[in-house]
Amino acid sequence: MTRSFSSLSTVPLRLLAAICITALPALSQVRGVYPLGMSATNSGVTPETGISYVNQFLFYSRDQAKGPNGEVLATGQNSVMMDMNSLVWVSKKKIDFLGGPLFSMSATIPIANNSLTSDIEGGISGGGGLADSYYQPFILGWRKERADIRAVYGFLAPSGRFHVGESNNVGSGYWTHAFSSGQTFYLNANRRTAISTFQMYEIHTTQQGTQIHPGDTLNLDYSLTHVLSLQHDLNLQVGLVGYEQWQLTDKTGPSITPAQSSAHYRVNALGFGSSLMLPARKVSVGVKYFKEFEDRSTFQGYSLQITASIKFY
Repeated sequence: MTRSFSSLSTVPLRLLAAICITALPALSQVRGVYPLGMSATNSGVTPETGISYVNQFLFYSRDQAKGPNGEVLATGQNSVMMDMNSLVWVSKKKIDFLGGPLFSMSATIPIANNSLTSDIEGGISGGGGLADSYYQPFILGWRKERADIRAVYGFLAPSGRFHVGESNNVGSGYWTHAFSSGQTFYLNANRRTAISTFQMYEIHTTQQGTQIHPGDTLNLDYSLTHVLSLQHDLNLQVGLVGYEQWQLTDKTGPSITPAQSSAHYRVNALGFGSSLMLPARKVSVGVKYFKEFEDRSTFQGYSLQITASIKFY
């Protein structure tokens, strides 16, 4: 999990020769910390007891800067690549209260690379390296006959490189508390057709060196999927996927204008996803594609995500 690596300034249109100016991060906030779409499928499912490794390659490409009313302010290219490396531990015993959930924890170390170019000015900024790390020390998971549910507290630590005024930052420079929940509801008794939803609320702290306080963010991932049996020990999950993101509170700080503070971003996307699952080998690989539309006060583009997981024991 990591920050969005670019900024959209709400200055007058005549100054928007480029999509954004990442060298001036205090001017703007265009997305939350959660990489949208990564929990769209099977969001309520707790992994099997033991330790699992999950790798997620996430690619976000955006070519339009959208204004508060959805108008195109500028064009160019903003791309973010993230390689998310997660270790997940799930306990053997259920907790004796709260309906008997399983307790688990996870840690995610991301490696990121980002770049920003303008149709007019060419290359503007870019950076790569270890990004902000994400920890989930408290995960409760319920396994029911027709539903799987998870409740999670996590936090994002500003471990990625961040220096005020630099154009090669990979981190955000602030801590984030994240409260989330995932639900997977099975529409038939064999659990092959499912609706999944995932919600996360982000509470951001003040950015180091700028005294900018980003606005809180609400995220929503969702999917409708069906599992097909291709052969013994090989299943294919296919379906529709989507994500949404809303900025719910104003961004504030000494250099933030009233117009910048009130320009809340919104992101919408729809797409498709599929996964190959080998239950006996405890391995799965998957891909998801999202196309964004009708965004507000942020960049608009598409996302391609590739995931692989394996259970050690």
